Amino acid sequence: MKTRDRILECALQLFNQQGEPNVSTLEIANELEISPGNLYYHFHGKEPLILGLFERFQADLAPLLDPPPEVQLDVEDYWLFLHLIVEKLAHYRFLFQDLSNLAGRLPKLARGIRQWLNALKRTLAGLLARLKAEGQLLSDTHALGQLVEQITLTLLFSLDYQRIIGSTGESRLVVYQVMMLVAPHLAPDSRYAAEHLAQRYLEA
Repeated sequence: MKTRDRILECALQLFNQQGEPNVSTLEIANELEISPGNLYYHFHGKEPLILGLFERFQADLAPLLDPPPEVQLDVEDYWLFLHLIVEKLAHYRFLFQDLSNLAGRLPKLARGIRQWLNALKRTLAGLLARLKAEGQLLSDTHALGQLVEQITLTLLFSLDYQRIIGSTGESRLVVYQVMMLVAPHLAPDSRYAAEHLAQRYLEA
């Protein structure tokens, strides 16, 4: 693995474990057993390091946020999509543990986060529109717009909420929460299937 990638991997691990404000570039260099100058050669401080991790986060999620429009999705595929999204959010969870302060310190990151959120909401809206076109969703457009906002908030902050209340921050609970947000908007057969699958997530 290249030194640059090793630095990113180490920084991600330490940021997730200790919180980004509590980790210095010197600690990252010490953890990797490289000189601070070597780290500085690749990343001139914490800001480019954080932005480098955000770029990786965006690249990892890009295939999920741009699914081919012609692909036929089964109901289970929608929940798999959610699970994969939550897994990626958990992998880069430091970005969302203190999002407002982090974005306030780094305007370039704030712009990137806003663009990513817009892409996420467009994808969610598109998936819900597919379900509605297939007759599986019954709510009107306004209600589905509000549902997109509720799903987005849950995806962003549920893991951190679990951490605050002393839980381990499990991805399966986030998927369960999102499924239970969507369930009331589904047609009866689809709702029953979603609630049954959601219960399996809860018991996993």
